[in-house]
Amino acid sequence: MAVASVAHSGFAGYAEEPDQLYIETRELRIQGFLLFMVSDLVLFSSFIFAYLYLRNSGQGWPAGGPKLDIALAAINSIVLFGSGATMHFALENWKHGSFVKFANWIVMTIILGAGFLSGQVMEYIHIGARWDSGIFGASFYTLTGMHGLHVFGGIIYLTVLLLQAAQGKYTFTKYTGLTLGTLYWHFVDVIWVVLFSIFYLL
Repeated sequence: MAVASVAHSGFAGYAEEPDQLYIETRELRIQGFLLFMVSDLVLFSSFIFAYLYLRNSGQGWPAGGPKLDIALAAINSIVLFGSGATMHFALENWKHGSFVKFANWIVMTIILGAGFLSGQVMEYIHIGARWDSGIFGASFYTLTGMHGLHVFGGIIYLTVLLLQAAQGKYTFTKYTGLTLGTLYWHFVDVIWVVLFSIFYLL
């Protein structure tokens, strides 16, 4: 009943056209969020390039190179990339005026994100203390841990967006917050593509 009432109120807002003030503030919010993601990208890039430099320099690098569980990481990657798809479907269903489908897809995204974090914890347990020191250990745990923290933050972010949508904060024509949440989640996916490539494939 609660979902039905929310969906009904959402459809009532579906015909509402964005006013000029909303359009102007939307552009400012998007620009601010993009600047935040650029700064985050710079942070990740600095650690990634430092790792690649140290790896190619060979200084203090483990003989023969460390071997990680590629199969476990690949499964975990599929889970995270799947969450990117579900988040896309969530936003698309909101655009088309379906709160129920939106809620289902975003809940699935949150579950998959939590599944990815669980897989990361399993990998840390599996690795144990074999690489908890030295250049590789510092790079691996710093970058994957920092990414995991972003996933955790993203789960909280999406949960807040879902609650806000259920409370009627967004209409089907005014949903900038949902768009930014989707962009953030795709950003997390892209960063993992890079990390998976440099740690497991190179």
